[in-house]
Amino acid sequence: MQTNEQHAPHLDPSSVGIVTPQVLQFNEPLTLECERVLPSFELVIETYGTLNADKSNAILVCHALSGSHHAAGYHSPDDSKPGWWDNLIGNGKAIDTSQFFVVCLNNIGSCHGSTGPATINPKTGKIYGADFPLITIKDWVKTQVMLSDRLGIQKWYAIVGGSMGGMQALQWSVDCPDRLARAVIIASTPKLSAQNIAFNEVARQSILSDPDFHDGWYLEHGTYPRRGLILARMVGHITYITEDAMKAKFGRDLKSGKFMYGYDVEFQVESYLRYQGERFSKNFDANTYLLMTKALDYFDPTRGYADDGLSDEDALKQTLARTQCQFLVVSFTTDWRFSPERSVELVDALIANQKPVSFVNVDAPHGHDSFLFDIPRYVNAVKGFLSAPIIHQTTQPTKDKV
Repeated sequence: MQTNEQHAPHLDPSSVGIVTPQVLQFNEPLTLECERVLPSFELVIETYGTLNADKSNAILVCHALSGSHHAAGYHSPDDSKPGWWDNLIGNGKAIDTSQFFVVCLNNIGSCHGSTGPATINPKTGKIYGADFPLITIKDWVKTQVMLSDRLGIQKWYAIVGGSMGGMQALQWSVDCPDRLARAVIIASTPKLSAQNIAFNEVARQSILSDPDFHDGWYLEHGTYPRRGLILARMVGHITYITEDAMKAKFGRDLKSGKFMYGYDVEFQVESYLRYQGERFSKNFDANTYLLMTKALDYFDPTRGYADDGLSDEDALKQTLARTQCQFLVVSFTTDWRFSPERSVELVDALIANQKPVSFVNVDAPHGHDSFLFDIPRYVNAVKGFLSAPIIHQTTQPTKDKV
């Protein structure tokens, strides 16, 4: 099972090459945590590498908020940019497609092809729009289990994700403990802090208050909440990078070299944020942004597994007692959105349960976005973990920078 049979001449030999997305139709009703039912749904996936005879070499890659199924390779020889995790996925790379069969899907609720607010509601024949139900990370895992069954994969060699993708890997480990051997959780958290929920709410209000939002039915009005999406992305982007990174890249440089005494773009950093926001607004659906941020807010793997009245720490310990896989947890020193301390909470709870866990806190200048960069110590940690045999002993984490 392979979709990357050809290479464009300009591509690096380690690239998975030209890939073709697949659309899978699921006709079984899907009951969501919000108690609404999708009568059917579609998932868009990409696969890289070859599935072995006993289907024991499969790795599931879960995307973050703005990600998609296109994690590696190119859709055509003319593509200027590869998939969003191309630096990690490929021949000889950390997720080595010469050894592993890699599956990346676009989650429901997204806007990159899988069933979501911008797709057709089979009951009405019109787009779902604002009527698309709220979803949770637990719902995504449920659809991913259905995908696993469709592909005939009973147990994943590993489930890997960064940021919101890491939350999905963690949810898998408690919902389906016998269906994954390894979980790689990168730049993630056991649950969002009040500050993170606050950032998400500011972003949502930017969209909800845009006059072109039309209560979520903007597509029927032939428009979209451009200004709201731009502001939401600007707020989010500021939290993904560090003050030092901004200082190094922009400082207080002026576009024209002098003050213009107005409210148009004057500083280079303003120009950059507006550019990022404008580009995002053209490529991302507003209803999807609202759904995704609420899924982040709702995330709590202890829900349904921990006794009432427990502290967050004890609830996490009780929940993670269910897990059966080996863990790699990766954090980044400059990530203040999901700080290393949040990863340590997860690691400590696993150690309290004598679960096999490795932990690295990588010194990197890129903030939360570090999980997208080709940082040698980080990449090598993932590669080493995936290539090593399964161990069944607790590894004490180190909180030193590496």
